[in-house]
Amino acid sequence: MSKIIITGGAGFIGSNLVDELVARGDEVHVIDNLSGGKQENLNPAAIFHKEDITNFSVIRPLFDEVEYVFHLAALPLVQYSIEHPIETNEVNVGGTLNVLTAAKEAGVKKVVYSASSAAYGDQAIMPLVEEMPAKPKSPYGLQKYIGEMYCRIFSEIYNLPTVCLRYFNVYGPRQNEEGAYALVIGKFLKQKREGLSLTITGDGTQTRDFVSVHDVARANILAMEKEVGGGEVFNIGAGQNYSVNEVAKMIGGEVEYIPARLEPYVSRADNRKAREVLGWTPTVSLAEGLKELTS
Repeated sequence: MSKIIITGGAGFIGSNLVDELVARGDEVHVIDNLSGGKQENLNPAAIFHKEDITNFSVIRPLFDEVEYVFHLAALPLVQYSIEHPIETNEVNVGGTLNVLTAAKEAGVKKVVYSASSAAYGDQAIMPLVEEMPAKPKSPYGLQKYIGEMYCRIFSEIYNLPTVCLRYFNVYGPRQNEEGAYALVIGKFLKQKREGLSLTITGDGTQTRDFVSVHDVARANILAMEKEVGGGEVFNIGAGQNYSVNEVAKMIGGEVEYIPARLEPYVSRADNRKAREVLGWTPTVSLAEGLKELTS
């Protein structure tokens, strides 16, 4: 049994990871200010600390005697970061620096950082490989990439083992369905339940690599267990992309097209590095994942 911290553990991805670690028998501590996470997502077997990662003096004592840290807390929405760059920078960059510093001072064995495929921006070649230069198109993409750089630096100069997982479009139980910033699958499912048209930005031909939250949680655990820790970056995506139009067709219902927004047009992960180094392979197809959410 390990003592583990998960920042953002009341959120969508974090709470699913908490469940997996609790099931393993680990002592799991959740740090979350509930700005995006939800009380009802919290596993009752986890120890909850309602704190903000931007407050270093408050979170620092929580890291004592902790072996592993999964850093998922963030303001994770591209459009929101465009509208609120200062606020998102304070959380996504400043908060990450606080978490890394606390982990370093406490002698944590490893930090697994939730990075984002938003760091790639638009690339001329598909699929996306980790060696490509970052070309973020939003403050969020830049902020998450800065977090990766901080992880590498903390590994190099402070000997804090870190691993960075670049998530692609994660979906699954507890995904955000509310508000203007809901991600596409959650938004579509909510609209269908309410008898509304599925709203598609632009012409719907833009593609995304959708990866199940169950596979993402397993990738985090493998990153903790494997002998990596020098700030390595791994794509965590299914390796297959679908257009938004195709996703709408799979869910079913009338569609309505609305103005396009600033976002990468094509996205698909090359996940060979995660397969070879972490021993991770995606196991949940998009059809299977949608069936879970609609059954």
